[in-house]
Amino acid sequence: MIPDSPAISDNHQEQAKDVITADETSSDKPEEACGVFGIYAPGEDVAKLTYFGLYALQHRGQESAGIATFEGTHVHLYKDMGLVSQVFSESILSTLTGSIAVGHTRYSTTGSSRKVNAQPALVETRLGKLALAHNGNLVNTVHLREELLKQKYNLITTTDSEMIAFAIAQEIDAGANWIEGASQAFQRCQGAFSLVVGTPSGVMGVRDPNGIRPLVIGTLGEHPVRYVLASETCGLDIIGAEYLRDVEPGELVWITEEGLTSYQWSQKQQRKLCIFEMIYFARPDSLMQEESLYSYRMRLGQRLAQESYTEADIVFGVPDSGIPAAIGFSQSSGVPYREGLIKNRYVGRTFIQPTQTMRESGIRMKLNPLKDVLYGKRVVIVDDSIVRGTTSRKLVKALREAGAVEVHMRISSPPVTHPCFYGIDTDNQDQLIAATKSVEEISKLLEVDSLAYLSWQGMLEATREDPESFCSACFTGDYPVAIPEQVKRSKLILEKAPVVLG
Repeated sequence: MIPDSPAISDNHQEQAKDVITADETSSDKPEEACGVFGIYAPGEDVAKLTYFGLYALQHRGQESAGIATFEGTHVHLYKDMGLVSQVFSESILSTLTGSIAVGHTRYSTTGSSRKVNAQPALVETRLGKLALAHNGNLVNTVHLREELLKQKYNLITTTDSEMIAFAIAQEIDAGANWIEGASQAFQRCQGAFSLVVGTPSGVMGVRDPNGIRPLVIGTLGEHPVRYVLASETCGLDIIGAEYLRDVEPGELVWITEEGLTSYQWSQKQQRKLCIFEMIYFARPDSLMQEESLYSYRMRLGQRLAQESYTEADIVFGVPDSGIPAAIGFSQSSGVPYREGLIKNRYVGRTFIQPTQTMRESGIRMKLNPLKDVLYGKRVVIVDDSIVRGTTSRKLVKALREAGAVEVHMRISSPPVTHPCFYGIDTDNQDQLIAATKSVEEISKLLEVDSLAYLSWQGMLEATREDPESFCSACFTGDYPVAIPEQVKRSKLILEKAPVVLG
């Protein structure tokens, strides 16, 4: 049974990051990836557990949400446009019965923002239906699509996720079992993919050989142990699951009534976790490298202060992503930390257009300066990144109007000079401000008294891990998975940025 979804608006939710004016239609940040969740828990309300898991992962995508459950060989699927809380209700969740569930919350990085592209993707195989939720982007979609069309597969969506599902189905229909078919299909996929795949027999969690996007395993209960898969540990915490470990690069974990089994489907694994997951995308309470990302982001701020100290009266962060680094900056520099901006946390996208007078007066939908904190002060404002610079400039203007006498901007990552092809939506390279302008030129454009970015070396050293185990292509142009020319030409027009690890 696949129930019809209600007619929720086919417009995606705007990313509530550092946009300060209502007429600004795009954020000054890279846009999120997607969130995936999976659970094997006979006797539990797996749909409701998945709902809450997706609720915790909502920051990873606000366009659409979906849940598929397996009740024996029967599959229940519900997905639609909108936030998790808008798509699902108690009555809808009550129809999603079974012992296995796969969930997804989406931001479109391939495929447009349409209901047909919502996940999980559901396809039929010789062994029964499979439901697939995908975080990441393939870079060989053109070739894979041609292969599938030659085999007369009817591709319904415009997403690479559906292609992965059909590639698995193709191998299974040729005689392979679930593990063999999936492993053989993944050999045909190039790029970034963290997957949760539900089947009538069990659920699998998979990462590409570089582990570019995160995926973790949790346990729920003790007698017997049930297993949970999620993009981040915050998706485990919300349902009381205990973090067990990460799914490793090139690994497939298979969860059935017999427990969890691990398969290394790729022998060419080399960890290249997206560094932006640590800087910005993942929630600060999620664990990576056995510590919260809040702690890492504070270290970024500490290092930023050491590299680019300036005399000031107060320091504050752009809510929410810049706050941990701002606290770290304060700790290292001695500049007092204060809240200088208040965020309206209940703003999604509004379709009511402000009047021209409101635009000219600087309507502030999402961030509002605290005038009595800022008035007459030399301020340091800390943010995690600048992509286009459009909203950052508006923010600086608002701070000066609130009475700040000096505005110094500090960024807790290096300049973003290259687009991402692995599941993060960044502009063409010529639209990335740091790809076409020097730091001094950006400083003048933003109208700040000074601007400084964290060094590439500082960003990686703050991880306290092997710097070679991270993908930082958006700062360097050094892509760990080769990008086909027809894909690269769509976004990449400039040369690599010269970055040297000291």
